[in-house]
Amino acid sequence: MSSLVEAVLAGASPSELERAELPQEFTAAHLRVEDVDMFRNVADKDVRKSLRVGPVAMPELAPDEVVVAVMASALNYNTVWSAMFEPLPTFQFLKQYARQGGWAARHDLPYQVVGSDGSGVIVRVGSGVRRWRVGDHVVLNPVHVDDQEPAVHADGMLGTEMRAWGFETNFGGLADFTVVRASQLLAKPAHLTWEEAASNLLCAGTAYRMLVSDRGARIKQGDVVLIWGAAGGLGGYAIQFVKNAGGIAVGVVGSESKAEAARALGCDLVINREEIGLTNGAEHDPAEVIKIGKRLGGIIRKEVGEDPHVVFEHVGQATFGISVFVVRRGGAVVTCGSSTGYQHQFDNRYLWMKLKRVIGSHAANYQEMWETNRLISMGKIMPMLSTVYPLSEAAEATRLVQTNGHLGKVGVLCLAPETGLGVTDPELRQRIGADRITPMRPFATNGAGALVG
Repeated sequence: MSSLVEAVLAGASPSELERAELPQEFTAAHLRVEDVDMFRNVADKDVRKSLRVGPVAMPELAPDEVVVAVMASALNYNTVWSAMFEPLPTFQFLKQYARQGGWAARHDLPYQVVGSDGSGVIVRVGSGVRRWRVGDHVVLNPVHVDDQEPAVHADGMLGTEMRAWGFETNFGGLADFTVVRASQLLAKPAHLTWEEAASNLLCAGTAYRMLVSDRGARIKQGDVVLIWGAAGGLGGYAIQFVKNAGGIAVGVVGSESKAEAARALGCDLVINREEIGLTNGAEHDPAEVIKIGKRLGGIIRKEVGEDPHVVFEHVGQATFGISVFVVRRGGAVVTCGSSTGYQHQFDNRYLWMKLKRVIGSHAANYQEMWETNRLISMGKIMPMLSTVYPLSEAAEATRLVQTNGHLGKVGVLCLAPETGLGVTDPELRQRIGADRITPMRPFATNGAGALVG
């Protein structure tokens, strides 16, 4: 253990952290460029074979960056894509970024440290960083933008150089240390543990922009919102935002255990995919898509009284045609991803003739992330954390997400030696109620070696 790690774990003062030597290497979950073709012609692209945990070199710090000692991180589906080398190897993103030269060239390495969530302690600041100090407790916003690009000042997500940290950049969060831009930092919610705080921003910020922001659906009181994958990380935050806004949440899930979890979050109506006949391959048959859409719409009208104003869509190929069909006249399908495939088929007559809209949404800009983190810090939005793995088992945790065997968010302890650490406002935690803070925990089933704190 390095002197800096010892100092972080001991809660050392900022001056002590600054005096401790930055290690030249640290442990990280990473991919190797020589493995890019390992899944060619392989049906089961098991990410446990490609994701390694071991030493990597500490990168040099740019003037607008900080080094964070990562106490905890979390899994997102983009790490699954990276570890499968699909839809293309993320090493191509690193090479493209490195062509800018300068500090960007550091990212083109024969390995990539992955992970797009994290919480931790700042241990170094670049010469151009103004608002953050060594010793600050932070959570990490996964949106990596160039603040010298004009479009970013209107909306960070419109910048052509916007990248997902730990997916389209190197030095991600599934590691003992990470390097991030100052514009990726937000204050850690003081009532949360390291692992609770680390599990939020990518999914919660994405859901906020999709549903609450004026760049998304801008939901209001009484809106009926259909949420696919309601017991997952994205879906769980979506339920909470809908309920906070006074809307009616309708969730679709894949099992009764996930249905129970969605109801516990406040979902007004929960529908099992089996009820509507949604099975693998149905999305490729246009007639079957309409049949499923009619079944789904019939259930919603019977139980709620009207069609959805908004569909929260991130599943992609398997559900997109149904989403376009089932949303009401003048309604909106808001999409942020395609975990089942990017090539979507839908009957365009139901889009144009009924004046429906498709809204593309990607992550969230810095202000939207700040607003999301504010709600979390106030106890208005709860972490979707269900299960926690140690960093040494990051590959196993990623496999759990790959096979959809999880609920909510899967956390990863990095430097934090155990769960339950990092709370600096125990009074607020007590007022909110510790049992309310992680509503997914009672429904989680552990994977091998998993920790539930």
